[in-house]
Formats: sequence, C-alpha cells, structure tokens
Amino acid sequence: MKTSILMLTLSALSVGFSAAAEPIKIIQPAKITEPDKVELGKMLYFEPRLSKSGFISCNSCHNLSLGGVDAIPTSIGDRWQQGPINAPTVLNADFMLAQFWDGRAKDLQEQAGGPIANPKEMGFTHELAVKTVASMPAYREKFAKVYGSDVVDIDKITDAIAAFEKTLVTPNSPFDQYLAGDEQAISADAKAGYDLFKGHGCVACHNGPAVGGTAYMKMGLVKPFHTDNPAEGRKAVTGKDSDNMVFKVPTLRNIELTYPYFHDGSVWTLAEAVNTMSDVQTGQQLTAEETTQMVAFLRSLTGDQPQVVLPVLPPSNEVTPRPQPFTN
Repeated sequence: MKTSILMLTLSALSVGFSAAAEPIKIIQPAKITEPDKVELGKMLYFEPRLSKSGFISCNSCHNLSLGGVDAIPTSIGDRWQQGPINAPTVLNADFMLAQFWDGRAKDLQEQAGGPIANPKEMGFTHELAVKTVASMPAYREKFAKVYGSDVVDIDKITDAIAAFEKTLVTPNSPFDQYLAGDEQAISADAKAGYDLFKGHGCVACHNGPAVGGTAYMKMGLVKPFHTDNPAEGRKAVTGKDSDNMVFKVPTLRNIELTYPYFHDGSVWTLAEAVNTMSDVQTGQQLTAEETTQMVAFLRSLTGDQPQVVLPVLPPSNEVTPRPQPFTN
C-alpha cells in the first residue's frame, strides 16, 4: 500500500515537473473581479454606434463567433474601405506584450481607442464617440455604477472595453489537458507534431500561455517572405530600417479558427502556413507526414471559446448623433 502511494506521488510529481519545464504553459480561465465593468465593456464591444456609420463595432473585425477574427485577408472599414492588415484575434490578447501587429499600442485599453478614430476603420472621432454614449441615460447609469460618476470620457470607454477583452481567454484545450497530465488528451500525431515544433525551433518565438505574443520577430528570417502587403511592421513605429518586416509574434492559440494567416492574410490553410513558416523562418522543409503531425498539434491548441450572452443596447434618442454610413 505504501509503495503504491509512493509511486502515485512520484508519478504526479513527474507530470507536474515535466509540464512546468515545457515552453508552452497551461492557460488559466479568466478571473472576473469587476463584473459590472466587464458587462459595460461587453456592451461597448458590441456597440456599432461607436463608428461613424453606426454599423461597425469591435466585434465586426474581432468576431467572437469566428475565433475573435473576421476570417478575411484584411478587414472592411468605414465606407467599405480595405483595411491595411489582417485582423489579429482578440482571444487571449491580454497575454501579448503589446497590441497591433506592429506593437504600437502598449495595452488593450490603448488599442481599443485606435480603431474608433481611424478613418479606414470605424471612421469616427473620440469626441463624437463620447457624445454618442453619453447621450443615452442607460449608459450614464452604468458609468456611474462602475466609475462613481456618470461623466463619460474616452478613457472610461476604452478601460471598460479592455476589461471585457481581458476575460476572452480560451482554457481547457486538449493540449492544456495533456500538459496537466492526461496522456490521452491529444493524438499520437499531435504529440509527434509537438516534438517537431520544439525540435525545429518554433518554440523560440511561440511559447508561454498564448504560444506567442511575447516577442517581435522578422517575417522572413532566413529567406524573404514575398507579399504585396505594404505593412512595414515595427519600422512604422521605430523608424529603423532594421525593424522592416518585424512583427509581433502572433498567438497560436485557436489557430485553426483564425485563418487566413500571417499579417497579410495570404494563406488559408494550416498546412500551407506551417510549411511557409518552416521554410522562411527556419530554412527547413517538412515532409507530408511531418506537416500532418504539426497541424495535428496546432489543432490541439483550440480551447473553450468564450460563452458570451449578447448585450441589449440602449436606444438612441433625439440628442444621439445620427449615423452617417454613406458620407465622406
């Protein structure tokens, strides 16, 4: 009996130690400490009246029914303008070292304000966004409850949106279950794919709870990555030529849901994405079997999707700025 208990204890310790030593960490469920702020942020996340057209919300480009993306190469903005870059997923975004592909926003709150005032995205102004929200008594009541005052400003709007976005994590993926000690949680192909993922050096960039998002890296590290997309990456922020084509490493969590891939949205399948990255980032070619195994591993990173009850938004009134969907 004592021997059995000892063996079980050693086994548990062994599992815990091996998981702790892995470059990918188990992602934990969100802990909601300010539910009223989160609820307000959810309303604003789905609020199309934060756009000039009265039609585009945060969820338009970061659709929570589609893995937090819009599933097109580059997003559609105000008056059907083509966005400049592929929309990154909002899921697990709080684990990122910064926001946007080029890292120009330091956190989720700063990011939330960007699209509202971008003429190619939501096409509004912060002043009009504030005026719109403040025009509705139901919103002012919620701001008073959360912030102690019914005065609405852009900092409170973006703070609330960020609070909601921080809850959009995706725990309990098969791979997380595997890391926690369930050997049967993923297939033999997925296990082989994870070994390849580590052996080919992918974990140098894709690590941590989000399996990425904590570093910047040149796209086309050992071979040029050919694209028609004009995005310069970090160079647009720093002005340094050495930062040309250097982007924030994307998360691989839920990657099977967040196609098309790369900053230009040029690749639609995981198999092609895996082979492209192996080629231009590591200079290694994958066999068909290795590709299948790597894809199986990546699919095991899909976690529980946020279960979001759609908010009922307050009605506009006679002082609410009118939408202008068709004007310049």
